This record gives sequence, structure tokens and C-alpha cells, in this order.
Amino acid sequence: MQYIVCQIKTGGYYYFEGNKMVCSQSIFVQNLRKYRRKKGLSQAQLAEKVNVSTHHIGMIELSRNNPTLELVERIAEALNIKIYELFIDPLSPKEDFVLLRQMIKEDMKLLLDETLEKALSSQCKR
Repeated sequence: MQYIVCQIKTGGYYYFEGNKMVCSQSIFVQNLRKYRRKKGLSQAQLAEKVNVSTHHIGMIELSRNNPTLELVERIAEALNIKIYELFIDPLSPKEDFVLLRQMIKEDMKLLLDETLEKALSSQCKR
């Protein structure tokens, strides 16, 4: 799966998973906290590693500030993870499969309805 991360003018982030665009600020914040804690770092320690203030990291974790993509790169490097790992919804694999299954069912129903409609309309014209 290919992930592309984009920063938008309003300061938020979106990532593209395949052809699906997902707003990811809350996902980013959850993952930032998770990986920072997993690495055993305080906000102050992470801030020092990425050369920003502790306040800035705290505001990012409160979703009040948005990091630049350059800072996201430094954070990922400090946490020893890939950038895209900060944007992946931890619940998404199961939820994505459930949604995909539901979408396939709906698409199949629509295709079946369209096919039956065409077949019936062609029979009625004869």
C-alpha cells in the first residue's frame, strides 16, 4: 500500500491510502503520543531531539499547532519510525475491511439492479 502525506493551507494534514483521502490530525496526534511514550520520551526530551520547544510539542499533541512536514520528518527520525506510521489509523485495517465489504455489497446490489432493469426493459420492448 502506498501512502502520500500532504499538508494543506489550513495547516492540517491528509494522507492518501491508495485512492482514499483521510484527514489525519487526530490520528497523527494519537500516534505521536503512542510512539513518543513507547520510546520512553517525555515531551521535553522529544522537543530537544527535534529542536523545538516543549510547548510546541505539547500544543501539537493538543491539536492546537500543526507541525511542518519538515518537523514531521524530524519527529519520525527521532522516534525511529517511518513518516507514514504517524498517519496510519491503528483501527483502520479491520474497519477498512468492514467498509470495503460493505461497499462491495452495495456495488454488487447496484450492478444486479441495473442488470435486471436492463433485462426487464429489453424483454418488455419485444
